[in-house]
Amino acid sequence: MFYETDGPHGLPHNPFKSCIVPRPIGWISSVSPDGVVNLAPYSFFNGVAETPPMVMYASGARVPAGDKDSLANIEATGEFVVNIATWDLREQMNQSSGAYPPEVDEMAVVGLETVPSRLVRPPRVKASPIHLECRHHQTVEIPCARPNARNAVVFGRVVGVHIDDAVLTDGHVDMAKVRPIARLGYMDYTRVDMVFTMERPVV
Repeated sequence: MFYETDGPHGLPHNPFKSCIVPRPIGWISSVSPDGVVNLAPYSFFNGVAETPPMVMYASGARVPAGDKDSLANIEATGEFVVNIATWDLREQMNQSSGAYPPEVDEMAVVGLETVPSRLVRPPRVKASPIHLECRHHQTVEIPCARPNARNAVVFGRVVGVHIDDAVLTDGHVDMAKVRPIARLGYMDYTRVDMVFTMERPVV
């Protein structure tokens, strides 16, 4: 099949996000200027540079219109933490995706214990085995088809990395121990269950 993206696709649901998989989940914790903790998962998330380490996540248009709490907090305070979502934390991750009001602390609502960060103000999800402490670098506006709404890509510089020693094997992060989850299309997810290695060719 083929369809133009500004026309109908003829399928029961939009297939676009099912064509870009798996997408890692950036489980973003932030704090409002008033000190309210926010936690929300974003599947348009990835690392984009290594020297210095940089990450990005994309915040889509909120319904009803208005900035999502993560975006508002990060632009106001300049800080956030990426908590890696795992198989064991899948239910809490999903619950934290609800459209809670800005005054609600999602970590408390979904029953997650927090630990303080070292270099930034937002707390970390204690049960997550990996955390990336980040400072806001830049927000890039991209087109949005919804009136009075924003599609924004947030870039953060990673200033601190926490890795639980329990997920290290011979000094390497062992994904079989981390068991991260990733987003597919629709309401589907996947879990890292198999890891294979291929050496780069020497040419």
